[in-house]
Amino acid sequence: MELAVIIVFILGYFLITIEHNIKIDKLIPALTAMAVCWAIVALNLDSFKEWFDPYTHKLVDGFANEALTIKSKYLEKTLLYHLGKTAEILVFLIGAMTIVEIIDYFNGFAVFQRIINLKTKKGILWVFSGLAFILSAIIDNLTATIVLISILQKVVSNRNLRLWYAGIIIIAANAGGAWSPIGDVTTTMLWIGKKVTTPELISYLLIPSIVCMVVSSSIASMLPVFKGNIKLNPINDQGNKYSLRMLVLGLSAIIFVPIFKIITHLPPYVGMMLALGLVSVFAEIYSNREFALSKAIGPDMDAGIDEEKHHQSPVHKALTKIELPSILFFLGILMAVAALESIGILYNFADQLKALPKLGTELNASSFSDILPMFLGVASAIIDNVPLVAASIGMFTVEMNDQLWHFIAYTAGTGGSMIIIGSAAGVVAMGMEKINFFWYLKKISWIAFVGYIVGAGTFMIFRNFIIT
Repeated sequence: MELAVIIVFILGYFLITIEHNIKIDKLIPALTAMAVCWAIVALNLDSFKEWFDPYTHKLVDGFANEALTIKSKYLEKTLLYHLGKTAEILVFLIGAMTIVEIIDYFNGFAVFQRIINLKTKKGILWVFSGLAFILSAIIDNLTATIVLISILQKVVSNRNLRLWYAGIIIIAANAGGAWSPIGDVTTTMLWIGKKVTTPELISYLLIPSIVCMVVSSSIASMLPVFKGNIKLNPINDQGNKYSLRMLVLGLSAIIFVPIFKIITHLPPYVGMMLALGLVSVFAEIYSNREFALSKAIGPDMDAGIDEEKHHQSPVHKALTKIELPSILFFLGILMAVAALESIGILYNFADQLKALPKLGTELNASSFSDILPMFLGVASAIIDNVPLVAASIGMFTVEMNDQLWHFIAYTAGTGGSMIIIGSAAGVVAMGMEKINFFWYLKKISWIAFVGYIVGAGTFMIFRNFIIT
């Protein structure tokens, strides 16, 4: 029955990769694969010979000879464990997305529009690239891409030029998300899964990620499309009087989450809920103040206040705009991978990898630590990086902050830039700007590949001669 679980997973995986061709959202095959995989396991529990215990990170001794009632208890306990770990990630993401939407409710990101005030195409390129790199480390690469492309659409009229800018934003956002524990879903998975810690993640990956972004942006800046001057559209949306205040408050609250974890040793989602609570309090206060003011002086005396907008709580408004399909997709794919892990498939696959002569017999061998992450990075450009990282977490039991985890964080985070459907940032940019798959493959992929390789080389050098 192990083969049946694998077939269902691969089929679901395949449907996810071709979602744009079949016009079916990837959350549907992800959730279906999850449910069917666990159903197969539950209905044929007595036929499985091995079971991986996530609490001990080992195969259960003598599982094949256990009574069905005992096996059922293992199933229930394991399913509850994986649901809990997955929920930690999802609650964390919901909190971060809601804070970002609250900032947007007050037009906080309009502040960045005033930063983009250069006259050359090359200058605008570097501004967008830098903002994508920084913002993605704070509010995650998916959200940073949405924010910056929304601004890009307001200030740049030439669609062909916007496509090029969008391509570089994808690369920079993925590079920026790789070195931050809250910058990319896969990095967050490694962080919450206690595979990496914030200080070590930053020390290992900040320089390689910067190199990836700078190299890619430098190559792009030399292309003919970015030569000459540009005339930007006038900025009409200046935000409101609380824009800057809510932007600073929201971003500061998100940045505080890793610090809260270090101080309290509580799971990251607890800190994110605290951050959301604090931001929500100020959002409600500022919203009520503006609404009360509009009622007191009358709408004709202050045309800048939209009275109807403030009848609804900004927190409720933000919750209706978060990317729930993405949340459900992560639930489906993470739990589907957990099914493969639970019946011992990933554990045995890891043992087979370690037994390969070319990779060496020890997990920490240099060849293995370099080849596997590079393979994952290239694979993440073709298929989604979330299940790849989830699988690697299930396969390997090396200690926290082993260089393998940091290299996986870099390659899985930046490798997805090589194909537009290889990352969440690329998928959302594709939808917002209607970017053609083959246009991106021809124009942007090679730039992303060069940045990826140079950044990976920088990691190897940095790891061998500076950190160790």
